[in-house]
Amino acid sequence: MAREYDVVILGGGTGGYVAAIRAAQLGLKTALVEKGKLGGTCLHKGCIPSKALLKSAEVFDTAKNQAAEFGVNTKDVSLDFSRVQARKDGIVKQLHAGVTALMKKGKIDVFDGLGRMLGPSIFSPMPGTISVEMNNGDENEMLILKNLIIATGSRPRTLPGLEIDENQVMSSDGALSMEALPKSIIIVGGGVIGIEWASMLNDFGVEVTVLEYADRIIPTEDDDISKEMKKLLTKKGITFVTSAKVLPETLVKKEGTVTISAEMNGETTAFTAEKMLVSVGRQANVEGIGLDNTEIEIINGYIKTRPTFQTKEHHIYAIGDVIGGLQLAHVASHEGIAAVEHIAGLKNEAIDYTKISRCIYSSPEASSVGITEKQAKEQGFDVKVGKFPFMAIGKALVNGNSDGFVKIIADKKTDDILGVHMIGAHVTDLISEAGLAMVLDATPWEVASTIHPHPSLSEVMGEAALAVDGKAIHM
Repeated sequence: MAREYDVVILGGGTGGYVAAIRAAQLGLKTALVEKGKLGGTCLHKGCIPSKALLKSAEVFDTAKNQAAEFGVNTKDVSLDFSRVQARKDGIVKQLHAGVTALMKKGKIDVFDGLGRMLGPSIFSPMPGTISVEMNNGDENEMLILKNLIIATGSRPRTLPGLEIDENQVMSSDGALSMEALPKSIIIVGGGVIGIEWASMLNDFGVEVTVLEYADRIIPTEDDDISKEMKKLLTKKGITFVTSAKVLPETLVKKEGTVTISAEMNGETTAFTAEKMLVSVGRQANVEGIGLDNTEIEIINGYIKTRPTFQTKEHHIYAIGDVIGGLQLAHVASHEGIAAVEHIAGLKNEAIDYTKISRCIYSSPEASSVGITEKQAKEQGFDVKVGKFPFMAIGKALVNGNSDGFVKIIADKKTDDILGVHMIGAHVTDLISEAGLAMVLDATPWEVASTIHPHPSLSEVMGEAALAVDGKAIHM
């Protein structure tokens, strides 16, 4: 039996389920199709489980290496990794139940299965049809729709010729399910995900080597953040090899070890560890969803959209990782809301991606919004820069985590803030003030004029803003 909907959403991840909720709020009859579990990658294979593991790693490292500094005597500190995994799984389960409840609250029809686009139905004037192959083996469901939102997300990418077995050679998906920690690991890729895993496993006591193709780790971040991150993680015992071209054909797997070679400056070096984690980005899930039955364009593996998130077929929208850009959960959510509001005829401004915060949840954390100093200069700005260390912030010393700094880049001509970059403890919680400042086109003077409570980590923002004009008080 065919069912008719105002909006059908293909994919129940962070972008998809948020879009479904917003559509229901606007009175649109809504269906959501998800072949896996509601919540998608972020909830089950990304943001939430990885951050749960990172928190356990932080607590273990603090108890083992820092507790004595606080006058707390700990003896025979040990790690029960099965309980670490159980805590992670419990958090995911609780949040999954919450998303399921939100679908029921919004009276959103959820179809557990694989959805494929078929094109217009001969039985309805509506422009689109989705066939859902149900997970439980029931007869396919036919969904006739006025509008479709593709939110099928992404999956880990690998290097050509490098086979992932999720045992000795893992993606981030497989690493989340490890039953025991290895003694050593090679991480291929020093981007955001690679650095988070390197930090986490190091804090758990694993010997970590990171091989990065670029000449620096986290190459999309500001140079100063990259240098500081490498310095602090090297101090903790992580080995970094940059400008390293990994050679997949050299992979050798033996019982208990993995060996692979990398070429650096014309010389080849072999690296051996108990396991290997491949973290070289993500690719869009565009296969098997019926794109060949549409006129939708694929550019470099991603669905091409307009600023309204419409594809070449105007009743079909696409959001989140499947369209490329900033592959972040909070970005997908806002793209989903924007797409639904466009469907509903509401006016909204195009998303300004330069004003979206980006976070790395390693230890130390890093976060940023806006452009880097190098990008600002390349774009022709005459910049002024303020930088202030956490070492001069009382609350950072009280917390026992005073590494890192905040850096603010501003335009000399207009005084507008162009970018804010942070590294240190809890900076993923501090970056939103910088994001708000950029949304409001604030100047460093306006940020500095905000009276920040003392003692608090937030004082670093006020001091960094003062430092832009050479007026920092505590430095």
